[in-house]
Amino acid sequence: MSRPSDAPDDYPGNLYVVAAPSGAGKSSLVSALLQVDSHLVVAISHTTRAPRGQEQQDREYHFVDESTFRSMIERGEFFEWAEVHGNLYGTSRGAIETRITGGQDVVLEIDWQGALQIKRLFPNAILIFVLPPSWDELRQRLHRRGEDQPPVIEQRMANARVEVAQACHFDFVIINALFETALFDLKAIVHSQRLKYAALQRSRPAVFAALGIG
Repeated sequence: MSRPSDAPDDYPGNLYVVAAPSGAGKSSLVSALLQVDSHLVVAISHTTRAPRGQEQQDREYHFVDESTFRSMIERGEFFEWAEVHGNLYGTSRGAIETRITGGQDVVLEIDWQGALQIKRLFPNAILIFVLPPSWDELRQRLHRRGEDQPPVIEQRMANARVEVAQACHFDFVIINALFETALFDLKAIVHSQRLKYAALQRSRPAVFAALGIG
């Protein structure tokens, strides 16, 4: 669900939205991208789920209880929010709007529902979907990370079949068979977007004005 928003239609920064089913490698790819691209900042989402593994408060997510999350919804603090795997996830207005209107490039990791909502609010957002190379590989990755019991893994596999069907609505699709190749593809998408005419026109208006174009 999302709240009607007065989000800007035009903004100098680029907004990259990455979605994937659990186990496809979305978080690892985004983390690696941030290490090699100093022009990107990550927008941290809020969630009601508990931290996993080495996750830390205010690094991977802002972890809050359901009461706090619901209060934030009532106050209109989210651009979008959705329930995923029984937990609530949301993207705050402040996490995105201030940065992209100030000219920063932002990457956001959210589920496909939130990604499509963001696209409606920010028409220039670039949606990227990460696919696993096969169902067998996805199942193995979920087992290898050792975070979920078998029934939870089966539920994630069932949800993944719904999620991957949404990839056709995204601007770009990356198949994460080999991590290094997938990271190269992600970097290529980010860089090529910055070189698009409209994106450069938004980010470098003084140059276009000086040349009398645009």
